Amino acid sequence: MAAHTCYLRCPNGRGFIRGVCGKLASCAGQSQKYHRRTAVMSCNIQTRCVSHPPWRILFFGSDDFAVESLKRLHAARGPGADSLVDSLEVVTLASNVPVRKFAEQHALRVQQWPQVESRGQFDVGVVVSFGCLLQDSLINTFPYGILNVHPSLLPRWRGPAPVFHTILHGDKLTGVTVMQIRPRRFDVGPILNQELYEIPEKCTADELGGSLAALGAQLLIDTLRNLPERIANRTEQAREGATFAPKISSSLSWLVWEEQTCDQIDRLYRAIGSRVHLRTIWMGRAIKLLDFVGKCNVPSTEISNFAAVPGSIQYQKESNTLSVCCKDGWVGFKTVMLKKRLSAADFFNGYLHQSVLKKPDSQNNCRFQSYREKAGQNSTSLLRNKTSR
Repeated sequence: MAAHTCYLRCPNGRGFIRGVCGKLASCAGQSQKYHRRTAVMSCNIQTRCVSHPPWRILFFGSDDFAVESLKRLHAARGPGADSLVDSLEVVTLASNVPVRKFAEQHALRVQQWPQVESRGQFDVGVVVSFGCLLQDSLINTFPYGILNVHPSLLPRWRGPAPVFHTILHGDKLTGVTVMQIRPRRFDVGPILNQELYEIPEKCTADELGGSLAALGAQLLIDTLRNLPERIANRTEQAREGATFAPKISSSLSWLVWEEQTCDQIDRLYRAIGSRVHLRTIWMGRAIKLLDFVGKCNVPSTEISNFAAVPGSIQYQKESNTLSVCCKDGWVGFKTVMLKKRLSAADFFNGYLHQSVLKKPDSQNNCRFQSYREKAGQNSTSLLRNKTSR
């Protein structure tokens, strides 16, 4: 019988050694794919290291953004010569996260964090939107390290919420970075691949996240195709221009009419509005402002002698919109939430119109108050009936 070529992991852990197997029976049927053996002594070793796909990959992820990369890795599996992925397993968190659901639907083995079995089983790890620091001991079990797909142009927007802060701060350009993970700190490792993305006007965080998820998945595949070369040519992140993107807090949703411009409120809504409703104070109650329509033009003829101060409200019947005065203009909302959802017309008829008729307090009653309006006063004292967050 002809001798059979098989592949073994190099002693230095950086690739595979191709050899001629002296035990043909144990390699039968494996001539078209890598056969990794545990005993180097069983083969007559040649000295060439093999460092190309297909890879054995352990994927760490949780949310919908991560699912896009997992989908591409799953699609890249196969027995053909162009196969990029040899084997694929998943590490995830809670049982109801999108990554776990995808893995179970496609019969991928799932490991529950933090009990991870990786030593000697995988070539490279991939982390996408996972949120947990990985220890040195885990990272070192992967010959090619662990890659991370991050939705920003690192070093800008390191941290857990780069997409939200990209929109919130009005960036015109962003992108995706594939980097190698380093222990003890998030998003500081060397860059292997990076691609720019021009942000469409009026883009929301959800829309941007979807676009960057698809871009990141493709960039990951491109990186894996020539991984050793990417690693050899990796670049350290610049020290200049680093910014941090902390988790989005519900406290951001409180509007401060005296300080925020129309553009700032617009960006805030596009950044967090799908997850956290914008809020203000109405007659001592927390009120949610929904269905934002952007900057409004309020004719001067419609503004009363006291209604041009920040927080002032005008009802525009033609468009069924509540216009609210902020630092440099007016912004509009179609719906508000007190005990229930109310259209702008319902709010005007049920609350605003009645308050206009009340004298002499009509000026104060016709305004939304900022959460931090009164200097030196605890803002929570303005709230008599605070709604749930």
